[in-house]
Amino acid sequence: MDKKKIVILGGGYGGVLTAKKLAKKFKKDDNIEITLIDRKPYHTLLTELHEVAADRAPEDSIRIDLKKIFAKRKVEVVLDEINNIDFDQQVLKSESKKYKYDYLVIGTGCKPTFFGIPGAEEYTHQLWSYEDAVHLKEHILHMFREAVKETNKEKRQKMLTFVVVGGGFTGIEMIGELGEWKNRLCKDFHIDEEEVKLYVVDAMPKILPIFPDNLIKKAEKRLEKLGIEIITNAGITEVSKDEVTLGDKGKIHTNTVIWAAGVEGSDTVGKMGLKQEGRKRIVTNEKLQAVDYKNVYVVGDNIFFIPEGEKRPVPQMVENAESSAPIIAHNIVAEIKGGEMKSYKPAFHGAMVCIGGSYGVAHIGAPGKFFGLSGFFAMFVKHFINLVYFFQVAGFNKCWSYIIHEFFHIKDRRSLVGGHLAKASPNFWLIPLRIFVGYKWLSQGLHKLPSILEDPSKIFLIPAPPVADATSAASEAVEATAEAASQFGDALPVPGFIEDMVQWSMETFFYTGDGGFTGLASVFQAGMVIGEVIVGLLLIVGLFTAIASIASIGMGMMIWTSGMAPAEMLWYISAGIALIGGSGSTCGLDYYVLPILKRFWNRIGLVKKSYLYINE
Repeated sequence: MDKKKIVILGGGYGGVLTAKKLAKKFKKDDNIEITLIDRKPYHTLLTELHEVAADRAPEDSIRIDLKKIFAKRKVEVVLDEINNIDFDQQVLKSESKKYKYDYLVIGTGCKPTFFGIPGAEEYTHQLWSYEDAVHLKEHILHMFREAVKETNKEKRQKMLTFVVVGGGFTGIEMIGELGEWKNRLCKDFHIDEEEVKLYVVDAMPKILPIFPDNLIKKAEKRLEKLGIEIITNAGITEVSKDEVTLGDKGKIHTNTVIWAAGVEGSDTVGKMGLKQEGRKRIVTNEKLQAVDYKNVYVVGDNIFFIPEGEKRPVPQMVENAESSAPIIAHNIVAEIKGGEMKSYKPAFHGAMVCIGGSYGVAHIGAPGKFFGLSGFFAMFVKHFINLVYFFQVAGFNKCWSYIIHEFFHIKDRRSLVGGHLAKASPNFWLIPLRIFVGYKWLSQGLHKLPSILEDPSKIFLIPAPPVADATSAASEAVEATAEAASQFGDALPVPGFIEDMVQWSMETFFYTGDGGFTGLASVFQAGMVIGEVIVGLLLIVGLFTAIASIASIGMGMMIWTSGMAPAEMLWYISAGIALIGGSGSTCGLDYYVLPILKRFWNRIGLVKKSYLYINE
């Protein structure tokens, strides 16, 4: 039996999700080959480009290695640029190779459209790729570097004037980020904030036209607070090297025009012999098959499909990619294995726009039940939805790195929670605390160790049974416990419900029916003492400090719940929390050991497949 070849063209949102879902459905089928072709080795998070362009997030935060996404999965990632597709022969062609397919999924995405405006493509900066974001950031920094040296007033003003064309999602998010970044740039380059001029320009009568008026007004108020001038009803008629013409509304002299005024299908789509409408979008039926070829499916932004009862085609949004991918995967499976195909009936749940890192507006819900959010709650929803998507694409690893970039490693309080989670201090301040806590655990363990070695059956770390003969070993434990407690004063109080749970576990595992202790009690006590010695040593030398710190917290909590914890146990627990975050990487063995373990860990197949690898 010949193998069926499924080829996904494009590693964007739709292509990646479709490939993952197909890989899951055909996981155990050796007669299926799935190939994803893209000219770049990484998946780009297009919705986060503005964060890199305005230096809020590092460059690597918006890229995910495609081979890591599909590690140990039934998808072969091929890096190549397809320049021709023969749909009749079912072959994709690049300059040097050919790729046969039985089923093709087109997800090549879009590119900016310039509507034939003179100079728009030549003299503007786009924001539609990783490279665009990095280039734009460097250009903005260059403008400030040059402006601070420029003595000609007119030239200096053009360097410090920034115009974003387009009042949709991309344009508003970009100008909002610039509004926040402006303060830092002015401080770093010693420029008066009043010199920097920021504009957002749109041909429509209002920005964010798909939002209700109350949310638009909130967005406008936020933009104005950031010092941004909004110019509407101003269609761009020409762009040159140092100015942009706003029709009959005059000109703005600037060296920086950022184009965010609309998109069209990629060049690859434009060359295809498929029926297209609406700026190079491929016309599909309700099964998301191209109307010309039933074995060609279209995903994400490339779809031109008007759902039943609607007047407009599905929007070019990430949610469209997320919704269409499972439909395509199901229908391909149905064609190969048999079964009923599904029709695409999307139900979009709204949109969100962030205006800088700490404010946003959102219009979300379900058809007929939409509601608006702004500020903290809108940003919370945005981050939550991003995390849901990132978990689908690259699991826990990407979610964790996203949280790090958005909340912990942020600059100038540009975050949903401000800078409260970003206050980092060097780990060397923790060295004295780490060594001291280690010394205390080690000294306690070494003090108790002789008693364990002398008579392992003599229990003194576990509360005595409630009923014990005065001559029994248990009574000796009572005296030992009382003597130990008297050295530190009264024990910390324990809530009644915890006492009940602890008492139940003691009676189940440690107490015998005649008022004595089980053998497990001796093992547990010895383990605790040995644990104190090991944790103490690990903390002192700074080896596996995260694990040792968590163990320190755990031992402290166990001692507290037993009702035998002195007040000083509180700082054992608190210090353990403070030491979790890499305290052994400074003047400790973790500095040498952890990099070696990371490399070994990242080579494990299950780790790759489960997205539990550690970023170097």
